[in-house]
Amino acid sequence: MRGPETAAWVNPLRDERDRRLPRIAGPCALVIFGVTGDLARRKLMPAVYDLANRGLLPPGFALVGFARRDWADEDFGQVVHDAVKANSRTKFREEVWNRLAEGIRFVQGSFDDDAAFTELASTLAELDKARGTGGNHAFYLSIPPNAFPVVSAQLKRSGLAIAQDGTWSRVIIEKPFGHDLTSAQELNRLVAEVFPEEAVFRIDHYLGKETVQNILALRFANQLFDPLWNAHYVDHVQITMAEDIGLGGRAGYYDGIGAARDVIQNHLLQLLAFIAMEEPISFDPAELRAEKIKVLSATRLAEPLDETTARGQYIAGWQNGGQVVGLHEEQGFAADSTTETYAAITCEIDTRRWAGVPFYLRTGKRLGRRVTEIAIVFKRAPHLPFDQTMTTELGQNALVIRVQPDEGVTLRFGSKVPGSSMEVRDVNMDFSYGQAFTESSPEAYERLILDVLLGVPSLFPVDDEVELSWRILDPVLERWATHGKPEPYEAGTWGPSSADEMLRRSGREWRRP
Repeated sequence: MRGPETAAWVNPLRDERDRRLPRIAGPCALVIFGVTGDLARRKLMPAVYDLANRGLLPPGFALVGFARRDWADEDFGQVVHDAVKANSRTKFREEVWNRLAEGIRFVQGSFDDDAAFTELASTLAELDKARGTGGNHAFYLSIPPNAFPVVSAQLKRSGLAIAQDGTWSRVIIEKPFGHDLTSAQELNRLVAEVFPEEAVFRIDHYLGKETVQNILALRFANQLFDPLWNAHYVDHVQITMAEDIGLGGRAGYYDGIGAARDVIQNHLLQLLAFIAMEEPISFDPAELRAEKIKVLSATRLAEPLDETTARGQYIAGWQNGGQVVGLHEEQGFAADSTTETYAAITCEIDTRRWAGVPFYLRTGKRLGRRVTEIAIVFKRAPHLPFDQTMTTELGQNALVIRVQPDEGVTLRFGSKVPGSSMEVRDVNMDFSYGQAFTESSPEAYERLILDVLLGVPSLFPVDDEVELSWRILDPVLERWATHGKPEPYEAGTWGPSSADEMLRRSGREWRRP
């Protein structure tokens, strides 16, 4: 047995730069606050199991749940078991589950209960001895934002937020991070009083998706696109996140927040940063963040806001073969609710690369289909040596990155139609993850939870990014709060007419995904 003075063993045959080998987390415990919520059951618990099933969690791992329920460890273990069997990505294996179940614990209490956090500290100390978790603890706050400060304060009071020598303590915070710039700054201040910035992981599950990470590979591993990635060739960029579901049962979270705060402030502005950022010096987390911060610092809303933004609210209609109700008929929403379920904005980036190129960001509920994509639409050729009748079906070249579903990349360009006459129309060249690789993509939460346990912050926004995103969005939120109300659009369509008019003013059209 090695003494404490013995240096850690290093494999002399492994190149430390080689990232192809799987990264396995060291001994640690993951504490989930809000384990009774939908996110924990559908995503977090299955992701932990999938990591264990892939051999990426150590034998010295523990999972601790914290909630008000009067559960014993075995009761919580059954909840995790049921969630895993219903939602895990990988095949359920009894031997993996049995090993994971040995480290499952539950602590009962409310967020303002000092005794419960003292019990949590004792439970983690016991796991450090029994499971060898080594004093390394990650705290996942899958809770409402207004509870972040009190839980952070309790972790500080109980001594859990302070890492001892040779150990770490990290906190994972779910969105939304604040309600506007002022609240985000205050929340950052409160969290910073408890945890250093390098220990704070603000989770945006979109950044864990393989297709989003592939944006960096697409741009910086290929010389093909780099000469075209600028205002000389790009006409505009469209970033779309559409959902076909409604908001029944989600009024408690969504009412008063709306589509812009829920999606644009975090997901879509992060996607904009990935598309528009300059090449980092390296893929070191600090270098990646620096380039994203530069882009967000140069990004602003195009004006006038009444012409460059749009918002809507779905009403009853037909979707997926059935009739659905409008927002005002959904459970929990008032008949006079002005919460937008559709939001579209126009951004401009004041850099040499992107000056004059509008970035259109849109998101909505009850739209035509579930899809997230980024479309880089190129300018038309300055001269076409064809008769107009030869190119009636020719549109603009476009590179479309499909984030979900059917992850992949499509390149649209013009090609001659077979025949004796010259007729040019659009065709697609397609790359699909499902067909190109035999290995299925891990869920975003698998990648992100593993990165937290490894201490890799590349895919997590820092406080500067959060505040810059709010700084971009705040003007339109303030405008909407005092002028007009959301325009109704029928469920199953692609949003309000004002969104279409927003692009038509500049001679453009939304893509139909």
